[in-house]
Amino acid sequence: MDQSAPASTTPALRDSPQRWWMMILLLLGMLACYGQRGSLAIAVPFLSKELNLNKADIGTILSAFSLLYVFLQVPAGWFVDRFGVKRAYAAGYIFWSLSVALMGFSPSFGSLIGLRVATGVGQAVAFPATSRAVADWFQDRERGTITGLYLAGTRIGTALIGLFGGWFLGRYDVRLFFLVVGLLPLVWLLPWGTFLRRWETPPSIQQQPISFWKSLTWLRHRSVLGIFLGFFAYDYAWFVYITWLPGYLALERKFSPMEMGVYTAVPYVAMSVIILISGMFSDWLVRQGWNEIKVRKSFIMLGLLIGCLIVPAGLVEDKMTAVWLLTIAICGIGIASPNTWTLTQAVCEKRVVGTMSGMQNFGGNLGGLIAPALTGWIAQHYSFAAALTVVGGVLVVGILMYGWLVDEKFTVPQTTE
Repeated sequence: MDQSAPASTTPALRDSPQRWWMMILLLLGMLACYGQRGSLAIAVPFLSKELNLNKADIGTILSAFSLLYVFLQVPAGWFVDRFGVKRAYAAGYIFWSLSVALMGFSPSFGSLIGLRVATGVGQAVAFPATSRAVADWFQDRERGTITGLYLAGTRIGTALIGLFGGWFLGRYDVRLFFLVVGLLPLVWLLPWGTFLRRWETPPSIQQQPISFWKSLTWLRHRSVLGIFLGFFAYDYAWFVYITWLPGYLALERKFSPMEMGVYTAVPYVAMSVIILISGMFSDWLVRQGWNEIKVRKSFIMLGLLIGCLIVPAGLVEDKMTAVWLLTIAICGIGIASPNTWTLTQAVCEKRVVGTMSGMQNFGGNLGGLIAPALTGWIAQHYSFAAALTVVGGVLVVGILMYGWLVDEKFTVPQTTE
C-alpha cells in the first residue's frame, strides 16, 4: 500500500489576515467552476437546432456531466487528503476548462456527451478540495460564513453565465462562446499556485494514510448515511435548476433569449444573498452555544421544505408567477446550501474532511446523474409540471433523511492495516 501521507498545511494561516485571500480564491474558483458547468445549459437551445436534439436528448447530454463525476467523488476526496489541495484542484481545473472550450466544436450528439463527461471528471475534485481548504485554513466558528461565501460563488457563476450567455449568444457564434468561457478562467491558476506555494507543503511520510477502500464502509454509520441520502435529495433539486432552468424558461414558458438570461440569473442572485445570510446566522447560533449539528441540520430541513415550492411553480399558468415561485424555492435551497457542507465538517474529523466531502458529493451527484435525464424524459412524455412535482417529492425524502439519521459525530474506526 502506498505509504505517502497527506500534504500538510501551515496552521498559522488560521490566525493570519491572509486567510481572506484564500477565501477570495475559493470563491473565484467556484464562480468559474459553476459558470463553466452551466455554459452548456445556456447554449443547448442553440445547439439543439444544429444537432437536431429533442428534450430527451438534451436531458441525456446534461446528465452526462454526472456519469463519471458521481463515481469519482470519493476517490477525488481521498486524493485531496493524500496529496494536497493545491495540485489536486489545479489539475482538475485545467482539464475541465479545456473540455468546456472544445464543446462548441462538437460535430455530433456522441462527441458532446463525451466532452460533458470530461467536464465532470475534471470538476470532481472541486468540492472535496474546497471543503478540505476550509477545514485546514479557517477556524471552526467561521466555517458557515466561509462556506456560504464560496457557495455564493457557485450561484453567482451560474447567474453570470446566464446573463452573459443570453447576451453573447444573441450576438455571436456558439463556438466562440465556449472558447471564451473555457479558456478565460484559466488565469485563476496563477494566483492559486502562488498563494498555496507558501501555505501548503509537499506530501510527507509522517502519518499512516486512510485506506480508500476502508472509507467506503463508513456508510454503515447512520450520520454518514443520512448525509449521503439527504444530499442526494438536495442535489437532485439543484441539478434540475442548473441544467433545466434555462431550457424550461425558453421551451415551456416561451421567454426570449434575453429574457431567459435575465430570469435564469435573478433566482441565483437572490439565492447567493440567502446563502451568505444562512451561513452567517448559523455561525452566530453556534457561537451562542447551540449544538452545531442540530443547528446545521435544522437549517437544511427548513430550506428543503421551502424548496418544495417548485411544485406549484410548475402548475401555475402565469409565467411571471412561476418565475417568482421558482425564485423563492431556490432561495430555500440556498438556506440549506452552506449547512449541508458545514454539517459534514461538524460531524467528521478534520483529517478526513476531503474524503467525507467526496462521499457526500457522491450521494448528491447520484441525484445529479438521474435528475436531468429523468426530468427531460418526464417532460417529453408527460409534462414539465409532472417533472417538477417529482422534485418536490424527492425533497421531502431528503428532509426525512437529515432529520432521522444525522444525530451524532462520526469517528474514523481504528484499523490495524
